[in-house]
Amino acid sequence: MIIIPCRLTSSRFPNKVLKDVLGLPMVIRTAQSVSNIDDVIIACDSKEIQNIARKYKIDSILTSQNHQNGTTRINEAANLLKLKDDDIIINVQADEPFIEKSIVKKLIDQTNKNINKKDIMINSCYKKISLKESLDPNFVKVILNTENHAIYFSRSQIPFNANNKSIEYYGHLGIYGFSKISLNNFCNLKPCLLENIEKLEQLRAIEYGYKIAMIEVESKSFGIDTPNDLENAIKIFS
Repeated sequence: MIIIPCRLTSSRFPNKVLKDVLGLPMVIRTAQSVSNIDDVIIACDSKEIQNIARKYKIDSILTSQNHQNGTTRINEAANLLKLKDDDIIINVQADEPFIEKSIVKKLIDQTNKNINKKDIMINSCYKKISLKESLDPNFVKVILNTENHAIYFSRSQIPFNANNKSIEYYGHLGIYGFSKISLNNFCNLKPCLLENIEKLEQLRAIEYGYKIAMIEVESKSFGIDTPNDLENAIKIFS
């Protein structure tokens, strides 16, 4: 199941999930972009979003307004839906209206592959990015070990290029694959120092010693965090 966590308020870009993206509200375009892959449901915090989802015939479920992040919101939705422990849950952010279906399919396959590996808590994706993108704090970077497991995520440029060698930088895509039980286990962990410093909740898994399995993808999509991001996305994808 694909669950899209969606909250109406946003400090940097108020009501961004309802902003028009090429004729559709952002969250609806996101939901439609991943349709026909698996069941899709919007986990929202307001009747306003539910009414819009109903208008476009997208399933939705009302969750608490008190969630601090999208992961706990989709966990509440999964519990309300009574999903089984071994069900696959894909977390697609509401502000990714141009996410490619091929990436979601790859992540589903990867999550299924790792379903019985208890040390792997999360599955996710990365792509090669430019030097300019590596310097953007809104673009989350990741470094990997030899098994393609994430070592660390940061808003800073990582790794630091001390010797000015030719290196590749990897950007993290904010899409996650869980089993229902691993999602629940993650949400039962207490928040950690690193995730609070970086404001990156996936660091919680690493700090507790779990693995995040990463797959490389090619993608033009990016999360829309600001009005400028939306303007750029529309220029690129229109």
